[in-house]
Amino acid sequence: MAGSRFSLVPEDVPKVDTKYRRIATMIPVPESVPVFEDLERFESVSMHGQLPVFWDRAEGFQVYDAWGNKWLDFSSTIFVTNAGHGNERIRDAIRSVVDRPLLHTYTYASRERVNYIKYLVDNTPEQFEKAFLLSAGTEATECGIKLMRMNGFKQGKKRPGIIGFEGNWHGRTMGAQMMSYNPAQKEWIGYLDPNIFHVPFPYPWRPKAVEDPEGYFYENIEDLMRTQGLSADEDLCGFMIETFQGWSAAFYPVAFVKALQRFAREHGMLIAFDEMQAGFGRTGELFGYMHYGVEPDILCCGKGASSSLPLSIVLGSREIMDLPEIGSMSSTHSANPVVCAAGLANMRYIIEEDLIDRSRVLGELFHARLNAIKNRFPDVINYVLGKGLLAALHFNDNNGDPLSDLATRVSERAMRKGLLVVHTGRETIKLAPPLTISEEALLEGVEVLAEAISECLEGR
Repeated sequence: MAGSRFSLVPEDVPKVDTKYRRIATMIPVPESVPVFEDLERFESVSMHGQLPVFWDRAEGFQVYDAWGNKWLDFSSTIFVTNAGHGNERIRDAIRSVVDRPLLHTYTYASRERVNYIKYLVDNTPEQFEKAFLLSAGTEATECGIKLMRMNGFKQGKKRPGIIGFEGNWHGRTMGAQMMSYNPAQKEWIGYLDPNIFHVPFPYPWRPKAVEDPEGYFYENIEDLMRTQGLSADEDLCGFMIETFQGWSAAFYPVAFVKALQRFAREHGMLIAFDEMQAGFGRTGELFGYMHYGVEPDILCCGKGASSSLPLSIVLGSREIMDLPEIGSMSSTHSANPVVCAAGLANMRYIIEEDLIDRSRVLGELFHARLNAIKNRFPDVINYVLGKGLLAALHFNDNNGDPLSDLATRVSERAMRKGLLVVHTGRETIKLAPPLTISEEALLEGVEVLAEAISECLEGR
């Protein structure tokens, strides 16, 4: 891989033929190279950089190309296909709308829209009384920012301050990106919102955060108040929290989040959780925030919301969700009938097939085996983080320095062996198989990952 791009030069690789994987050609497949070259020629390079696999179809927890190769998918297309690729119930629901035919309604009512929103609200915690549907996660987090600020002004706040966390990511549109942390990725904006603030993340490699999570929260909040000259009562209206940190799969200590909730309640601040990657059973709970024992005011969801089509959601109380006036908050494709049908079929499938419990149970086995890999390679892997069917392996040397190149090589080696993982471009490899995966396939995938690490370290 040169820079952020994987090689498109086909190479002979060992052939694979198991129940769940098949590699029968050179990789990348020679016939696929012209396709990637066309993408290079006609498409913005910002869309590129993933493993050079040309998808032809995907079913359950497997991905197929057109030349006889088959991969175990440990990416769920980046946390989307929680209910499995090509889920038949979801496809049937989509067909029923398309064949009627009904493809678009803007904000006019449809039976799909009302059926989905009603089921969604009826099957989520009682503090979520209303929903707002959108197309992309970044739209949902932008909406969360807007609602927190509108509520702050309604409560008499002088400034619309929102606190986020170091290392968190909330989307690519302007407000969401300013709410995110990475300074380099925000340089294009030209300025920073003076009412968005960030405090340190309680990483497990920070001793203070581990030893005294509550104290760590208050220490950093008080430092922010002091250095920025802020009054929590007058200048802050909310917290935006990525349920777990995307690149690292790091969760906050429970005591840290409980302290955050206590602080927010004392100072009239709302709490918004960004659940793009954490929602719909991924972590062994319906929503990932449930691991903390707190109650958010606003929930921003996406990705696994439909296991297929573009759908994001903002959930909240009636009081919060009705702050914008009639017609003042919508999007062209909001509540699209085809997407609503997919979302309803997806959520019903996750609940009725007990995929949440399945994620929890298989997740315990998953993490036990991944920790065994960490113990096998302690000089290059120092953390396995995550919950349920979500995990991240952290590749660092004994000095704690990142081994990003090794993580990239392992991702590529796994792909050549018939396993797709989430290549983050840094020192982690993220793993998130569809929640429908069988135990046998899950264990095979973990073994393939261990083989890929071993082979890379041996220089093969």
